[in-house]
Amino acid sequence: MGIRCYSLMSEWLEAGFWGLLSGSALIVGALMGYFFSIPQKTIALIMGFGAGVLISALAFDLMDEAFSQGGFLASASGFLAGGGIYSIANYFLDKKGAKHRKRSLNQQPSESDQKGSGLAIALGALLDGIPEAIAIGVSMIEGGAVSIATVLAIFISNIPEGLSSSSGMKNAGRSRVFVFSIWIGIALITGIASLVGYTVFSHLSPEVIAVTLGIAAGAILAMLADTMMPEAFEKGHNLAGIITVLGFLTSFLLSKLG
Repeated sequence: MGIRCYSLMSEWLEAGFWGLLSGSALIVGALMGYFFSIPQKTIALIMGFGAGVLISALAFDLMDEAFSQGGFLASASGFLAGGGIYSIANYFLDKKGAKHRKRSLNQQPSESDQKGSGLAIALGALLDGIPEAIAIGVSMIEGGAVSIATVLAIFISNIPEGLSSSSGMKNAGRSRVFVFSIWIGIALITGIASLVGYTVFSHLSPEVIAVTLGIAAGAILAMLADTMMPEAFEKGHNLAGIITVLGFLTSFLLSKLG
C-alpha cells in the first residue's frame, strides 16, 4: 500500500520525513520507559505485535520488491548478507553490554552490569534502524509513494526497544539529558538514512537496490529471531502467539488495501 504526502515538500525531503517519523518511535518508547512504570507483560505483547507486523512487511514489501527489482540471486544474496551482518555485529555488541536489552524483560541486571551498557544498547538500536530507514527511502523510488505498512511496522517495533533500553539507562544512573540526546540523535540518523536511501539509491542499478532491500529484510528477520520474539514469549506466554498473528494480519491487510 502506498501513501503520498501531498505537500510542498520535494520527494527527497518526504523520504527523510518518513524515516524520521519511524525513528521517532524510539523517542516515544524512551519517554515511556524513563517516566512510567509499564508492566513487563504489556511490553512483551507490544513487542509480539510489532514482530508480526515486521514479518509481514519484510516478506510482502521488502523481499517482494527486492525480487521484482533484481531477481532471486540479488535478493537472496542481500537477505543472507543482512542476517549475517546483524548477527556478527550483534555478537560484538553483546560483548559490550547490549545483551542486557535482550534480558531486560527477564531480569534486572546488576548496577555493575548496567554501567557502560547504555551506549552499546543505543548502538544496537541504531544497527536495527539504519537498514530499516534506508528501506523506507528505497521503497519511494518507484513513483515517490511510501509503503505505509513498512513505516507502521518499523514504528511499532521501535517503541518497545526504546522503552526497555531507556529504562535500563535510567537504572544505570544515566542522566535525562544523556538518555534523550542519544535517542533524538538516533531518530535524526534514521531520517538521514531514509533520505539517503531515496536520493542515492535512485541512481543505482535495480540489482543494487534488490541487494539493499534484501540486506534490510535479512537484518530485520535476524533481529526478530534474536530479540523481539524471544522477549515477547518470555513474558507474554501463550498470548504472544496470537498477538504476533494479529500484528502480521494487520500489516498484511495494510499492504493489500491499496
